[in-house]
Amino acid sequence: MDKMTAKQKRHKSSKKEKCYDPNDPTLRFVDGDDDMDFLCEDYKSRRALMSCGHSVTPMSLTNWCRYLLDKGESSFVCGQTGCNAVWPFDEVCKMALLTPEEIHYFEDTLFHRVAKDYLDVKSCPGCKSSVIRTELDNLRVCCTICSADKDRTYEFCWQCLKEWRRPSQCTDRCANDGCFNKSLEVLRTCPGAVFRDVKGVAGCPSVRACPTCGFLVEHNKAFCKSLVCPRCKVKFCFVCLKLFEDCLKSSPPYDPCSTGVAPRQTSIPVWRK
Repeated sequence: MDKMTAKQKRHKSSKKEKCYDPNDPTLRFVDGDDDMDFLCEDYKSRRALMSCGHSVTPMSLTNWCRYLLDKGESSFVCGQTGCNAVWPFDEVCKMALLTPEEIHYFEDTLFHRVAKDYLDVKSCPGCKSSVIRTELDNLRVCCTICSADKDRTYEFCWQCLKEWRRPSQCTDRCANDGCFNKSLEVLRTCPGAVFRDVKGVAGCPSVRACPTCGFLVEHNKAFCKSLVCPRCKVKFCFVCLKLFEDCLKSSPPYDPCSTGVAPRQTSIPVWRK
């Protein structure tokens, strides 16, 4: 069971405890323990069932979902061991009796997290507004707000987030001091992977960029070659970097890949969503 920490306790609502209306016919009330009350607060509200069948109170559900957001998650997953149910946001709002302020905080946090991971959004270093990069292989980005305010074209580097200092497009860095691709540096310097039960993988690095979306993943399972990317959910072979189903056509899960170990990557694949 994934227990909450002191950080969650610090983020608990300071307002009056929220309680379910015992006459609400849309709720399924149950007797017994609150499955999400990991801090043993013994909330006063009656217990009601989530869609996954686990019992909550408005306060325990609010605190659990806030804990997930604080931990960097972008979805609300049940905290019970063995239950991987993902609760829709509408269900969380209803069952947690979220206040307008809490709804705003949850929505704002979720948007920025999803935007960062899936929409390639960053904050302009000039005006701090959110900017979406349309040319995914171009580090040179124009901010229309700053351009209008400054009455000139304002461009910045997507990588180092400083004003652009190079007269032409560059794919790996701009002319600012200290501008470098951190992901490529990790791929270049990471140690070798350790596979206990897989043959013929000497020289395979421990970190790869997902061949589909470019997300950096570390292989920490020593038992097979496969890995599912946590961002795009595509399963690929960590050794040869083929889609795992393609790798299996020519080599079993614990045998050397037919094309050998793919070399360290020197570029990050662009996710064409």
